[in-house]
Amino acid sequence: MAKTPDIFVWNGTNRKGQSVKGEITANSLSEAKNLLRRQGISATKVKKFTKPLFGKGREKITAQDICTISRQIATMLSAGVTLIQTLDMIAQGHNKASMRKMLIEVADEVKAGNPLSYALRKHPDHFEDLYCDLVETGEQSGALETIYDRIATYKEKAEALKSKIKKAMFYPIAVVVVAFIVTIILLVFVVPQFEEIFSSFGAELPAFTQLVLGISRFVQDYGIFLAAGLGGAGYMFMRAHKKSPKVRDSVDAKILKAPIVGEILKKASIARFTRTLSTTFAAGVPLIGALESAAGASGNAVFRDAILFIRKEVAGGMPMNVAMRATNVFPDMVVQMIAIGEESGSVDEMLGKIATIYEAEVDDMVDGLTSLLEPLIMAVLGVVIGGLIIAMYLPIFQMGNVV
Repeated sequence: MAKTPDIFVWNGTNRKGQSVKGEITANSLSEAKNLLRRQGISATKVKKFTKPLFGKGREKITAQDICTISRQIATMLSAGVTLIQTLDMIAQGHNKASMRKMLIEVADEVKAGNPLSYALRKHPDHFEDLYCDLVETGEQSGALETIYDRIATYKEKAEALKSKIKKAMFYPIAVVVVAFIVTIILLVFVVPQFEEIFSSFGAELPAFTQLVLGISRFVQDYGIFLAAGLGGAGYMFMRAHKKSPKVRDSVDAKILKAPIVGEILKKASIARFTRTLSTTFAAGVPLIGALESAAGASGNAVFRDAILFIRKEVAGGMPMNVAMRATNVFPDMVVQMIAIGEESGSVDEMLGKIATIYEAEVDDMVDGLTSLLEPLIMAVLGVVIGGLIIAMYLPIFQMGNVV
């Protein structure tokens, strides 16, 4: 078995005499220096990369990186470049050392005569079973470039959908967190200053002001315990969510019932299911296997269980549209379009059309949600912050009226 290449960090000067630095992947220190020399780099310092105990190490390989190299592989294979040349070229040109290292390992496996799918399965953190299954199908059918084009399109659509969902969640959460922090600062640091001023008035304060002062005292006295309790509860919930499938399934079911956000997640799950099923089915994967892959990619336990039920019924000879209707999870339009696809023998095309429709709907709903939340959040912020200010100035206004 070939030695896994190492990563070396270097400093030096280029042909123009400019100071440069970077990382390079090689099997030994001497090989790293030779590679740099060929690139016109006069290295002054080359050393093996060692992961630091603290702080940031090498850049992490992201889903977007896998999406990008999938499109690069598809493009190069379609242009007639051999698979080994493709892997070598992408590895040499990638700016992430961790990505270069992984691609070189994959290329070494292929050079040793192993299938690409076998090499990819050695990196399960970056290439899921669905990805590897599709590549294996392409290798067996002799149409790897066509399959890779479908894989790249699938990954691009999946990442775009994920980005839309994050966009829908991030903005309101960020604003609420900022509003919460501002409110706590006002209650802990600003309101007590006013309380000292009010103590010299010698008159009864308005009920609203007394309420705010009481909240301020409570936050000052018990805020740390409350924060610790909430932090502990949050940690326990996250741990239970990670460890217990039952908790995850329960959360998935409840979140679909949430107003607006639940509808977005529902449409996103349908889009993921139909896009995955369309890609795998069109690639030549049998429907039963394609449904199993789609169940794992749906992103929600309710849809996962529904798709597994469909798989079971289809394996027993039931038409897919009938099984889908029996789940009471999929909208009538989706079921009807699948029925038309089954009758016309173009299920993969119909699934692709459904995925495109629902991806567009998710996009529109996210934009609509953002437009709706902006004035709503501003109004809530105005009420909270404005309420605190009014509560603090009410006694001053009343004293002015008495005078």
